[in-house]
Amino acid sequence: MSQTPAVPAKRSAIDTFLNIVERGGNLLPHPATLFAILAVLVVVASGIAAQFDLVVQHPSTGADVRPVNLMSIEGLHRILGGLVTNFTSFAPLGTVLVALIGIGVAEHSGLIGASLRLLVLNSPRMLLTPILVFAGVMSNMASEIGYVLLVPLAGLIFISAGRHPILGMAAAFAGVSGGYSANLLIGTIDPLLSGLSQEAARIVDPNYTVSPLANWYFMAVSTPVITLLGWFVTEKIIAPRFPDPASQASEGTESHEDQHLKPEEKRGIKASLVAVTGLTLLLFWGAMSPGAIPGAGFLRINGETDLLQALAPLLHGVVAIIFLYGVVAGIAYGAFAGTIKNDNDVIKGMSASMATLGTYLVLVFFAAQFVAFFNWTQLGLIVAVEGARSLQATGLSAVPLFIGFILLTAFLNLFMGSASAKWALMAPVFVPMFMLLGYSPELTQVAYRVGDSVTNIISPMMSYFALIIAFLQRYEPKAGIGTVVSVMLPYSFVFLIGWSIMFVIWLVFGLPIGPDAPLNYVPAAAPAIP
Repeated sequence: MSQTPAVPAKRSAIDTFLNIVERGGNLLPHPATLFAILAVLVVVASGIAAQFDLVVQHPSTGADVRPVNLMSIEGLHRILGGLVTNFTSFAPLGTVLVALIGIGVAEHSGLIGASLRLLVLNSPRMLLTPILVFAGVMSNMASEIGYVLLVPLAGLIFISAGRHPILGMAAAFAGVSGGYSANLLIGTIDPLLSGLSQEAARIVDPNYTVSPLANWYFMAVSTPVITLLGWFVTEKIIAPRFPDPASQASEGTESHEDQHLKPEEKRGIKASLVAVTGLTLLLFWGAMSPGAIPGAGFLRINGETDLLQALAPLLHGVVAIIFLYGVVAGIAYGAFAGTIKNDNDVIKGMSASMATLGTYLVLVFFAAQFVAFFNWTQLGLIVAVEGARSLQATGLSAVPLFIGFILLTAFLNLFMGSASAKWALMAPVFVPMFMLLGYSPELTQVAYRVGDSVTNIISPMMSYFALIIAFLQRYEPKAGIGTVVSVMLPYSFVFLIGWSIMFVIWLVFGLPIGPDAPLNYVPAAAPAIP
């Protein structure tokens, strides 16, 4: 007897969209492979461009710029001779490694995890939601601690408060991933992106530098903005879908009471506060004017009247300062909490952070070749000049231009989740292009960070997306990709709209986005693009 075939369930528009995103993302090769392919394509493109004798005028000098052919004997020699130095001199490499060594000590000692638990567990019930969003945003200065610790902890805390656990996890996830770039402090993502921006900016201006502090002002203000937006979405949009349960306690569910700090952890927190305060006072002492206090001014350039120029040693040493804070705070905590007993434990913490960077190092190797080839061939400058001319022809002002760039970044983020890989791909094209239109690399970078953050929480390509699904399945066994996206989509829309409005306000009023980080790029001599 024949069986009647089952009629497939009709898919909603959101399910269809998610399936397209997932399939499109899965079709992409590994980011390292993608950069290897792009590096080869640049070499091929340089040969083709040289055959057609493409030429543009340099925007600063007016000199003719022609493509350099790497598909030649001389090009082969240059590729072979530069393969190692391209990698070792790649700006983001050293800064990320140094910063992560310091952060690794703080994380391995347990300081970061204990600090997050202290912040969240001692919050009043009415402020649980904004505190969770805020803690999620601040957790981004470390590595995966927000995803691994804060999101599941938020579910337990909301259960104890008589609220639905998924509501708490959604608020924490929104802060950790949707507010990825926002922070009151400088994290490891800042030197990483600034290094890529600097490499791209030097396609136009070989002496241009981008500080890790380039977006600090904007991102510091973004922190309370994202916190308030996340609070609004959680309570006004998501909460009605997840009413407070009568009882969510179940067998085998860990109580949040087990997460309270132990006496030794409290001692460690106090010791780390003393150590951080001491280091901060030392830095203030070094930054003060000579003569204000005996011995002051050792972190200043004597005789310099401009404050930012006088503090250049301090500002340029921000990566070293991140390293020092991580090491000093981590050792102080570990010594009093019992998690660090000798120097071997400190080295283990540093090594643990390095152990997670194997894939990153491979990615950086191929990304460095792509960026170097793009620069050597002068294709980056040619594309930038032609692209700037095309954008000028549209007559678009800064606001629609950057809003379009934010939207493009948010869309690409659905398919390519890595912030560093995506910026390594986009920066060599868009940073020089916007520089030729008069916009600084720092401004382009901050626009990128807005677009890159807001769609993290709805992208199946985000590396921790599967982990978030697993956390939700503790309370909703049937939860899947659609569940996560349906919960987090309102956050994405509100964050995108709110953060874009903030960006426009910043742009219109010409507010500084960071120390010594201008909104406009003005070369020494810049004739109009023909």
